[in-house]
Amino acid sequence: MRTIKAIQKAVYEPISDLVTYRAMPTPAVPKNSIDPFIFLNHHGYQEFPPLNEGLPFGPHPHRGFETVTFILQGDLTHQDSSGGQSVIMAGGIQWMVAGKGLIHAEVSSDDFRLKGGPLELLQLWINLPAQHKMIQPIYQGLQKKDIPELWLDGDKAIAHIVFGRWKGINGPFYALTDIHLARIDFKQGGKTGFLISREKNILLYVIKGTMEVNNKEIHQHSIAVFAHDDEPVHMHALTDAVVLFGYATPFREPFVAHGPFVMNSREQILQAYNDYNSGIFGDERSFK
Repeated sequence: MRTIKAIQKAVYEPISDLVTYRAMPTPAVPKNSIDPFIFLNHHGYQEFPPLNEGLPFGPHPHRGFETVTFILQGDLTHQDSSGGQSVIMAGGIQWMVAGKGLIHAEVSSDDFRLKGGPLELLQLWINLPAQHKMIQPIYQGLQKKDIPELWLDGDKAIAHIVFGRWKGINGPFYALTDIHLARIDFKQGGKTGFLISREKNILLYVIKGTMEVNNKEIHQHSIAVFAHDDEPVHMHALTDAVVLFGYATPFREPFVAHGPFVMNSREQILQAYNDYNSGIFGDERSFK
């Protein structure tokens, strides 16, 4: 089986009053250790009261990477300067390629701010290779009903496919690079397994519950760091559990991440700030 070198707990790092666990990067999981997966925040679970302020992610810029946001509970309203706009409900997913640059906002709907309720989100950043960093931005938001499901152990393990081809089922989002990504819901006792080529980097984060993966116990809010010594990855749910699971060929390119930009050099980061400040990314005043 593929060796798990380390299991690291996410860092509790609230943003304003938003419960947030940062799984990577952390001191224990450096920024390029699961290349091209470079950043993962877990917001919630928490209950918002009526007449709340909702999510705090007003208009801000990005360049050089893509984001995948899982709306586990609550909702998410998206608007960006390339024209993307949607309200995605619980169970849905949104995918955004920042590419050469845009401004976007991710906030709660008017209905959520009025009524309150449960909220839980995951946001994953995936690096773009140098050849794609300056492509035109892309946005796609899909509701729960549009996300294909793969049943892996009867009704005990269900994968919600995002990127890649999984046992004959294709993800609904077009991967720009060699990426497979899914959220897997387990009932207690559910089992599944995959053969992942040795050269691939594996992303495995336990959102909820307790899993046994390759004979190691992994608890909620924990991420596994794998070696490259074998192919099998076996998963066994010790409780009801939810797992973010993906794998990809690493780019092995130099990159610099600073604030909202992920590029290949510090000079490109400085250029991104200059372009943003000069209005090339769009006008924040146009946002609601």
